[in-house]
Amino acid sequence: MSIAKGRALVTGGAGFIGSHLCERLLADGYDVLCVDNYYSSTKDNIAHLLEDPRFEVIRHDVTFPLYVEVDEIYHLACPASPIHYQRDPVQTTKTAVHGSINMLGLAKRTGAKILTTSTSEVYGDPTVHPQTEDYWGNVNPIGPRACYDEGKRAAETLFFDYHRQHGLRIKVARLFNTYGPRMHPHDGRVVSNFVVAALEGRPLTVYGDGSQTRSFQYIDDLIEGLLALMNSADDVTGPINLGNPGEFTIAELAGLVIEQTGTSAGIDYLPLPQDDPVRRQPDITRAKELLGWEPTIPLSDGLSRTIQYFRDTLT
Repeated sequence: MSIAKGRALVTGGAGFIGSHLCERLLADGYDVLCVDNYYSSTKDNIAHLLEDPRFEVIRHDVTFPLYVEVDEIYHLACPASPIHYQRDPVQTTKTAVHGSINMLGLAKRTGAKILTTSTSEVYGDPTVHPQTEDYWGNVNPIGPRACYDEGKRAAETLFFDYHRQHGLRIKVARLFNTYGPRMHPHDGRVVSNFVVAALEGRPLTVYGDGSQTRSFQYIDDLIEGLLALMNSADDVTGPINLGNPGEFTIAELAGLVIEQTGTSAGIDYLPLPQDDPVRRQPDITRAKELLGWEPTIPLSDGLSRTIQYFRDTLT
């Protein structure tokens, strides 16, 4: 047996993004330790990896310390959709803050390089468009989304303070709307909401008039971006936006889903939720220049793959 490239820890490894990352790291020759408490994920996402001798799973909550030996840490653990993170907002903040402290402490002890997935939510409802990494955001610190938004902002603070104070090799990625196979069918995110409703013959729910925008990134593009960031020079710390700069209105997305699924159920319009961003689009100049990365999968292609996944899993 060939020697592994290294030992990679993926927190939140049974989640939507984490499971794809574990899969890719194994394919690239790493020993992979997947850590998850299954709060918003499922063992089904990693079932196909369990027979791989280089894959190991630990059921663990990152708000408690973890004592393992690793070379690289991908810290993804945190509920990322409003339905999940608002179910227990105090725990969401603890996961973002205590979880980051524990993983940074592990990186400090082992000398591991550590990457965290922050979020475009740190920009809040932005007054700058598109969003660049030097924009400080427009976040309501006491609103119903603050447990996630401010939790991630605090996590970024911790990463950069550990870097300055202890010399840790850190990487901070700000993820924009990502979609694809293994999304939770009831996570409240717009792509899964639309696709599942369409396949079940229910009306698509659009909040507001559908003119608000998002930029949708297919999972395979994101995984390439995360690996490029982790493997970049040590002085490339981020934060770096990882997203697809193609901007679509929610109404346009609904139209695409209706077209590709063939549903005739129509659309229901409801009021906009509190603090829901009106516009969201990444400026990825920094990712292009420092990582040589940009997404390549158009929304129509990624959406068709996602719809097929849900067709297969919902039947």
